[in-house]
Amino acid sequence: MHLQQIKLTNFRNYEFQSIEFSDRLNLIAGLNGMGKTNLLDAIYYLSMGKSHFQSTEKNVVRKGEQFFRLEGHFLLEKTEKIVAKVVPGEQKTIERNDNPYPRLSDHVGLLPVVFMTPDDTALALDGSEERRRFLDNTLCQLDHSYLEALVVYNRLLDKRNALLRQFSTNGTFNSLLLQTYDQQMEGPTVVIFEKRKWFIQQFQPVFNEFYARISNEKETVECNYRSQLEETELADLLAKNLERDRVLLRTTTGVHKDDLHFQLKGFPLKRFASQGQLKSFVLAMKLAQFELLRQQKNKNPILLLDDLFDKLDDDRVSQLIELLVKGDFGQVFITDTHPERAEGIAMRFGGAYKKLLVENGSVQA
Repeated sequence: MHLQQIKLTNFRNYEFQSIEFSDRLNLIAGLNGMGKTNLLDAIYYLSMGKSHFQSTEKNVVRKGEQFFRLEGHFLLEKTEKIVAKVVPGEQKTIERNDNPYPRLSDHVGLLPVVFMTPDDTALALDGSEERRRFLDNTLCQLDHSYLEALVVYNRLLDKRNALLRQFSTNGTFNSLLLQTYDQQMEGPTVVIFEKRKWFIQQFQPVFNEFYARISNEKETVECNYRSQLEETELADLLAKNLERDRVLLRTTTGVHKDDLHFQLKGFPLKRFASQGQLKSFVLAMKLAQFELLRQQKNKNPILLLDDLFDKLDDDRVSQLIELLVKGDFGQVFITDTHPERAEGIAMRFGGAYKKLLVENGSVQA
């Protein structure tokens, strides 16, 4: 699988651009703020039906414009034309070969993608929401039943939280009404919990292998799944924490509180890792994500690597390039602020590649 061509209209800082790509390596060079990351985000959008960075479409459309459009031609068994048409706040349509999807979620998983950015160190340093996002991003691409369970669970969670706020505002309480949401949440909870457990079992050995190769086996790492559901069923958790929920006006227990615990040489990662170790850890996670998607989907995901070599020492850069050169990573996109370094990477690959220069939302081959 690879992306042959993309057309951007009013997407972030691009007015209009049509770009053709190499099926192997694509180097995107330019200064910061020119649009390198935005180009990768457009590829991600066509794969996932949303921006990697922005939660609302109004922050994606080009300043002063009312809509944006993306068109991508992907080669699978045959060429697939994927189009995203978005009028922020009004309309959003994803089309496959000129046929709109009945539901946007139906598109997720067709075009697997892995995106690594400099901000991904938030996986280790920030709160649990970032780590759940990593779990959800991977599993939604792997398993449509997981995506459906997650959508249902989040909708019920929102309704339960709204009901708790309503009780507080009105000075009332109806335990039977609350229990109807509790009971409906049990089914999707089991699906989410079991599939997350399965994922970590598959993920851990692959992740360990990639980290060892990137770090030249200098350190050992661990990634463990933690959930309140490991010891107590959802119904008991909700009942036990009911009074707390009523005080805080939100649901304080459930799979939306799950987390991943990271360790480096037996110590908490966020407290003891250097910048290089943090970036190596996150990179190993993303490459392991790639490998599991590849195994389960029987095709190489598109690999998007944004500002890849920032905060990596020369030894880790060398190990990483060797890994990318020798590995079966399919189509790879790498952004870099140093064109000469990008050229050096391309020479190491030894095969066909395409170099693109980006300046102020304009791309030159």
